[in-house]
Amino acid sequence: MTDRYCVFGNPIAHSKSPTIHTLFAASTQQDLSYEALLAPLDGFADAVCDFVAAGGRGANVTVPFKEEAYRLCNRLSQRAERAGAVNTLVFDGNEIFGDNTDGAGLVRDITCNLGFSLAGKRVLLLGAGGAARGVILPLLAGQPASLFIANRSPEKAEALASLFAGSVTVDGGNVAKISGKSFDLVINATSASLSGASISMPAGVFAPGSLAYDMRYGQGDTPFMAQARSQGAAQCADGLGMLVEQAAEAFMLWRGVRPETPIVLAGLRAQLAV
Repeated sequence: MTDRYCVFGNPIAHSKSPTIHTLFAASTQQDLSYEALLAPLDGFADAVCDFVAAGGRGANVTVPFKEEAYRLCNRLSQRAERAGAVNTLVFDGNEIFGDNTDGAGLVRDITCNLGFSLAGKRVLLLGAGGAARGVILPLLAGQPASLFIANRSPEKAEALASLFAGSVTVDGGNVAKISGKSFDLVINATSASLSGASISMPAGVFAPGSLAYDMRYGQGDTPFMAQARSQGAAQCADGLGMLVEQAAEAFMLWRGVRPETPIVLAGLRAQLAV
């Protein structure tokens, strides 16, 4: 019996997850099917219940349902609990286990695919919404020297910084607060690249040898990447690798085997270039 998995979202037709997981299944000889399911904006829980009743074993969750998925679970991983959002569900009897693999995917892309160590680095995280919150704990596990969360509404950034305060220095505020400071890694977790908007960043924010990372991806540079290059970033990367790596993390959770990602990532990159 082929095991069923899916990704829930709204919209969802654009999702690359079915392609990614189908390739993962083929490369690891796993007997599974994976589909994209459009859940009604007011019917996510019902859509999940229907999928489980039809034999679903697990699911990914994308916008706008990650926080609702969090509330639906009766068991959570530590990283999902701290993120306040779930992007991976595992169904086992009456239990719904929730995890958040976004941060692990981001860190693996940065450290393994891009060869950029987080240890001792000064990190700037732009944005204080769900995308930012979901990656903070894995970023801090990499033992950077510091993490600054910059957001248009400084109160939200400050609240997030206090929530994750610990052995690593975590601070937050608006962009004006980072004037005169330089960072080794700047991560865009805002939605600015979707609308083509630029992000106000003071001169000198990119330290020598710095990496600018946009969680969004597309054909060629995102607006944030282009802006970062013009302001002196030594290296720029989009979030396609994060997408593939977070999927691999979910696949391992479901199937107990981690698929190889380089060939899948290269294939997706080639598709975007066409």
